[in-house]
Amino acid sequence: MTEGGMPDMSALLAQAQQMQASLMAAKDELAAVRVAGSAASGLVTATVSGTGSLVSLDISPEALDPDDTETLADMVVAAVHDATHNAEALAQERLGGLTSGFGGELGL
Repeated sequence: MTEGGMPDMSALLAQAQQMQASLMAAKDELAAVRVAGSAASGLVTATVSGTGSLVSLDISPEALDPDDTETLADMVVAAVHDATHNAEALAQERLGGLTSGFGGELGL
């Protein structure tokens, strides 16, 4: 605080710049992380980046039934959802402290 009770703007700006740099570094780290999710006891496995982008999908031959493609589609959706949920939890864990001053929104 300066005389008169006003906050030191240069100190606040420096703190904001440091927080922004820390947030960007953490997001870069998350982009490199891979997080898996699965469905149907592992018959379908989706892998997403730590920022939630789908990077791979593995479907076991046992999951393939030409007469029931709807079930396979449901398993794919469930695996991607699981992986994305896991990535969001990881992002919250890594970025939560950095974003708490901004309402906790990660913007992933």
